[in-house]
Amino acid sequence: QVQVVESGGGLVQPGGSLRLSCTSSEPRFVIDGMAWYRQAPGKERELIGSISHDGWTDYAAFVQGRFSISRDSAKNMYYLQMNNLKPEDTAVYYCHTDQVGGNRGDYWGQGAQVTVSS
Repeated sequence: QVQVVESGGGLVQPGGSLRLSCTSSEPRFVIDGMAWYRQAPGKERELIGSISHDGWTDYAAFVQGRFSISRDSAKNMYYLQMNNLKPEDTAVYYCHTDQVGGNRGDYWGQGAQVTVSS
């Protein structure tokens, strides 16, 4: 069964940057759009933003220009670039899509821990 594979994350100091990536476990199964979420301890999962199959992006208000979502269609890769990270950005970050290889479903990445601390 095809899966969405997430990579990146880690520990970063306040003001630093990180990039998360997502792709499908089967290269021939193209991902058609991607959303990024995060869940901080004790809080509900929240939407960060998304990118459509044709490259349109949309972001939650709290992003305030610090995060950007992009894709490399040739590599079937999706990215979440996070800049000027703050301690309150500490959370588990997830990618999600509802279509891989033309198959509709509920595809979540495994999650990536991002910790912002000095």
